[in-house]
Amino acid sequence: MTFHQNLSPTLALAFDLISRPSVTPEDAGCLTLISQRLAQLGFTLEPLRIGEVDNLWARRGQQGPLFCFAGHTDVVPTGPEDHWSYPPFEPLIDSEGMLCGRGAADMKGSLAAMVVAIERFVTAHPDHPGSLAFLLTSDEEGPAVNGTKAVIQHLQERQESIDWCLVGEPSSTAQVGDVIKNGRRGSLGATLTVKGIQGHVAYPHLARNPIHQAAAALDELAHTEWDQGNDYFPPTSFQISNISGGTGATNVIPGHLTVVFNFRFSTEVTAEILKARVEDMLQRHQLDYELDWTLFGEPFLTEAGPLVDAAIHAIEHVTGIDTVLSTAGGTSDGRFIAPTGAQVIELGPVNATIHKVDERIAAADLDTLTDIYQQLLEQLLAS
Repeated sequence: MTFHQNLSPTLALAFDLISRPSVTPEDAGCLTLISQRLAQLGFTLEPLRIGEVDNLWARRGQQGPLFCFAGHTDVVPTGPEDHWSYPPFEPLIDSEGMLCGRGAADMKGSLAAMVVAIERFVTAHPDHPGSLAFLLTSDEEGPAVNGTKAVIQHLQERQESIDWCLVGEPSSTAQVGDVIKNGRRGSLGATLTVKGIQGHVAYPHLARNPIHQAAAALDELAHTEWDQGNDYFPPTSFQISNISGGTGATNVIPGHLTVVFNFRFSTEVTAEILKARVEDMLQRHQLDYELDWTLFGEPFLTEAGPLVDAAIHAIEHVTGIDTVLSTAGGTSDGRFIAPTGAQVIELGPVNATIHKVDERIAAADLDTLTDIYQQLLEQLLAS
């Protein structure tokens, strides 16, 4: 184990953050720790407690353009701690140079790199043009209702807009900086209830089996081509995640069938188009059904421009590698920020162990990430 006093500034802060058990929606004092650092740099702090969620909007400067670091202090549950090789909230650097602990990759490491990068940048450029901001929440891994989404609504109500936003999600695949997420697919979920008539399996003419009735429709849904994607997005995908029906008895025809499914969709379609096509399909199969939709997020895309270009150049300057732009993966809080007109990218550590037992990243990667963040700021606000 590496002792705290021997760590770089970024790793020291990452240790402090990881040691706080901030399982969604708890913040466990992480925002207070970060706020103290930002206050010393002249940031105006605006803590926003919404429901059970702690959020922070912090800004330095009043002029545009406004660059914002966005992220979350909450982490997913550890699962049984005896399955871990080390206590998940007692960070350490192992013999292979890996920073170990829940949140090391997702995303307390990024938060530490952001804060230290800002400290270095402001020290070097105390009168930098434009403004700097942080948008932090403790509700990204949970329902994500009273977190970034609510803060953005609060900012819009007073007509405060972000121009450039970097979300610190772990975007990298094999080496820090090898992938930038410049967009995300939309996520549309639904719970389908197909109604039948319960009865005895020996008397099917007196019942109506919803499983039998729905089978053809579900097969068609699973094999439909919804679009062909485009240069930035793969084709829209449809996946059934849960299906249930029946009483558990072998001699009872069920009275209803419940199917949970999800679309991850490209910019080639909209949520409304997908809903209409599904409804049409179910009606053609003459099902008696109810359908409850949930739109988790629209797709967004940040094309080549100041933010993407600055990130590409910063990564090349610090690491010497050519990065790749990608829209793969799940959703992030960028889906709440991009619709305001902001350019949004995600750039963070390697994501190989996120949400897993024994979460870890290369400790040296956080210092590299700090340098990338600082170089990006230099290009956007000091050149």
